[in-house]
Amino acid sequence: MKNFSIQPATEAHQPAIKALIRTVGINPMGLKWQRFLVALDESGTVIGCGQVKPHGDGSRELASIAVVSEWRNQGIARAIIEALIAQHPLPLWLTCMSRLVVFYEQFGFVEVDNRHQMPPYFRRVTKLFPLYARLTSVNGYLAVMMIPAK
Repeated sequence: MKNFSIQPATEAHQPAIKALIRTVGINPMGLKWQRFLVALDESGTVIGCGQVKPHGDGSRELASIAVVSEWRNQGIARAIIEALIAQHPLPLWLTCMSRLVVFYEQFGFVEVDNRHQMPPYFRRVTKLFPLYARLTSVNGYLAVMMIPAK
């Protein structure tokens, strides 16, 4: 396993965060570097990132989890996710494609099927997703997951 470190992002990391998010093809909205943790290789290059986004309804979303392809399967996403969960109060929400549900379950996330149990932001996202899916031919469904408050 290669060496890497996790740290809060700085303004200097912003271009690398945006580039990585674009490369992996996830939602580029709400990328404020101040909310991010980054994974850095030994030379200080960003090789992974993630954030917790606050929403107007008071919910917080684990989001923008991305790892450079050459660094995948080395525990980087896990380290970022665990650090973000440790830093933020529960409940914590996320959206992901259905194929990733099992991955997020290992961190304590459970899928929420009942839209009435979701905060307003996530109800809106799930309502709009079928249109997005038709326009992009995406496979699977959009899962909403949460780690409940203890």
